[in-house]
Amino acid sequence: MANRVKMAIQDAITEYARLGWSRRRIARTLGIDRETVARYLGLAGNPAILPPGVECANPAILPAGAEAAKPAIVPAGSAGRISQCAPFKKSIEQALENGLSAQRIYQDLVADSAFEGHYDAVKRYVRQLRKAAPERFFRLETPPGEEVQVDFGRGAPIRTAEGKLQKTWVFRVVLSHSRKAYSEVVLRQTTEVFIRALENAFRYFGGVPATVIIDNLRAAVKKPDWYEPELNPKVREFARHYGTVILPTRPYTPEHKGKIENSIGYVKDNALKGRIFTSVAAENQYLLHWEDRVADQRIHGTTRQQVAARFQQEKPALKGLPPSLFPCFQEGRRSVHRDSFVEVEKAYYEVPEEYIQREVWVRWDGRTVRVFNDRWEQVALHAQTERGKFQYSTHTGARGRLLGVERASAWLITKASRIGTHCGAWADAALAHRGVEAIRPLYGLLALTGSYPARQIDSACERALTESRFHLKDVKALLDTPPAEQETMAFMESHPLIRDMDEYAQFLQNLYPEDEILKRPQEDK
Repeated sequence: MANRVKMAIQDAITEYARLGWSRRRIARTLGIDRETVARYLGLAGNPAILPPGVECANPAILPAGAEAAKPAIVPAGSAGRISQCAPFKKSIEQALENGLSAQRIYQDLVADSAFEGHYDAVKRYVRQLRKAAPERFFRLETPPGEEVQVDFGRGAPIRTAEGKLQKTWVFRVVLSHSRKAYSEVVLRQTTEVFIRALENAFRYFGGVPATVIIDNLRAAVKKPDWYEPELNPKVREFARHYGTVILPTRPYTPEHKGKIENSIGYVKDNALKGRIFTSVAAENQYLLHWEDRVADQRIHGTTRQQVAARFQQEKPALKGLPPSLFPCFQEGRRSVHRDSFVEVEKAYYEVPEEYIQREVWVRWDGRTVRVFNDRWEQVALHAQTERGKFQYSTHTGARGRLLGVERASAWLITKASRIGTHCGAWADAALAHRGVEAIRPLYGLLALTGSYPARQIDSACERALTESRFHLKDVKALLDTPPAEQETMAFMESHPLIRDMDEYAQFLQNLYPEDEILKRPQEDK
């Protein structure tokens, strides 16, 4: 059964036609048949007859005259046997050029051409054609303003305040014509991060390309597929907002986006290799300087031109930027905890103390976290951080933060001590080892009293303290696995298997009759 062109392909056909592309060029770029392009463009002008989906033309169609002349079937083992696939050679070759597999070609032959052979015959025929004409990849140079290629690569690590190294990702966008690039380091590969970074690239270039070529990124592609990938709805709306077409490449085909593959390697080896930064902002600032002073000034090995000069020629061909940014954020109500923090995606952000145990509105977009009261007045602004971390507000000084932590710590230790002596000691040790990060787990420790007896919690804390384990999960694990009690046996003075002492004395007396020390007194006999 023929495939149906989904919304992304339909949008792409329309956009390319509007740019003046030929049907042959559109078909080659999208990997579909020219007849499909022509049929869709014809229907697009008449909404009354436009079907829900446009059927994709099958490249494996029956060649002219094939109905009248069916292939001759020669018995197996006969000399000079002709393949049942021979009459369909041209259509099979076209299908191979479009990237279809042998399985897909066989299915299409059966469905559209009444093919009566077996799959093994198609598989053997395809193997022979590939040996005779190996697949060739052409180096395509795109016109100015037509295309950018996008991908993620590993960035340089960030050294945290605790001295640990945190991995990062570098988001890189390359204009295919000039090789002008934009790089931005991020901590996560979410949809929101992808959209904001791509938006920043458009603003950096000062315009929008006609097409965006991406890999099958989870942040952008909802359902990867060899023929009809499905974009994330938010990414699709972003493309419409900026008037561009986002096209994922076919899975496992890095050669289809060779410019960005080479560019990722270039920024990793030339700019970031061997470097460690103190923050994401510092690394991004360095990359902007490097793009301007190094990457833009080089003579590109393929174009043989300076990147900056070639970009000045390409920039007028880019589309204009829309007047507003794409609205991309998440929003929800949050309760302010007793320590004056709200939780967003397992990270914690400080708000003014007057909102403790009240609800506030929180809006985050992958880069910032904004907190609003019920009147929609912004009361706090933070840079989004990683899970398990705390972000303090600049409106509270160091002394104020210290006092808050001290008050919370003292209160938690007091409450834990009421559960048991060992529980209080464990809470004190956890704060000493983990600092402010232990405050939240201690609230969880107090909550255990609703599920476990105080004596059992205290015993688990004693074991955790002995083993220097200061995470809440450690205490929970010990609660679920109580220590095995050693079985004790009562002392027995007599047993059928134990001989009487008189027997041992008689034995020694018989063994050493000359030893007076071992002889028993007469009165004892």
